[in-house]
Amino acid sequence: MTVLEALAITGAGLAAGTINTVVGSGSLITFPTLLAFGYPAVLANVSNNIGLIPGSLSGALAYRAELRGQSRRLGVLGAAAAAGALVGAVLLLALPYHVFRSVVPALILVAVVLVAAQPWLARRLAQRAQRNPHGGVTLFCLILVTSIYGGYFGAAQSVIFVGLLGSFLDDQLQRLNAAKTVLAGITGVVAGIYFVAATHVSWPACGLLASGAVVGGQVGGRVGRRLPPAALRLVIMAVGIVAAVVLLV
Repeated sequence: MTVLEALAITGAGLAAGTINTVVGSGSLITFPTLLAFGYPAVLANVSNNIGLIPGSLSGALAYRAELRGQSRRLGVLGAAAAAGALVGAVLLLALPYHVFRSVVPALILVAVVLVAAQPWLARRLAQRAQRNPHGGVTLFCLILVTSIYGGYFGAAQSVIFVGLLGSFLDDQLQRLNAAKTVLAGITGVVAGIYFVAATHVSWPACGLLASGAVVGGQVGGRVGRRLPPAALRLVIMAVGIVAAVVLLV
């Protein structure tokens, strides 16, 4: 690995850690970077997943104030994220790579619509009596399905998470964004553990991505927490649309 390659991978990790904390889709930077340096697709995907885990943990730490009072909610939804991530990781090593990627743009665009419609959906859902503070069975199942995708590939899974959380939970967008960061971290950790046990990992690439992502997580936390809800929603929608277009090309 050359110095230029190492710097490029570290820089990609920094950018991805920042973007993942603010909104998600950081893998659309790091994954193509690894491919450009000659990493096979599955190895790049696996190493990318593991390398970005510290960035998610760093981002969650930056959002610790917004995470207060969400432990029970995250315990319930985190269980769905963990189960889904394990299934997705198994599928990555068992199925042809193009299977899930063919539906990724559609999933991302659905998430963008959910984010755009969140204020309207929140008002509609608020009219229901005794709303479940954890989102109920429907949200649990949707987080499970999203996490299967996250364990498999994961680009823009956080956009989907935010869209779902905002549609089913009556809470501030910044707090939901913090919860999204934790759920993405759980997905990454569970999938990463399986990958370490089941397949080859490029640890030099993981280390470089992680070093950049940790710094990026703190930067993203500072930026994301200062964005007003309307601006954060626009950023999420813009990133989601770009992610879908990139994956369609």
